[in-house]
Amino acid sequence: MSKLTKEERDSLPDDDFGLPEKRAYPVDTKARARNAKARATQELERGLLTPEERNEIDQAADRNLQEE
Repeated sequence: MSKLTKEERDSLPDDDFGLPEKRAYPVDTKARARNAKARATQELERGLLTPEERNEIDQAADRNLQEE
């Protein structure tokens, strides 16, 4: 998984993020979608995300992972 540059990240549409209002957890590729799910679970366990935020990230990631 390649690191996003600031320019690449800024050019992504909001719906390519697990938390679009914060533009956090990019899910634009399958690798980033899987990573977002893993990171969200870790952040939830640390108390840094709410269950609702984690579910929002999971749903966005799952949409990407189900695409052909």
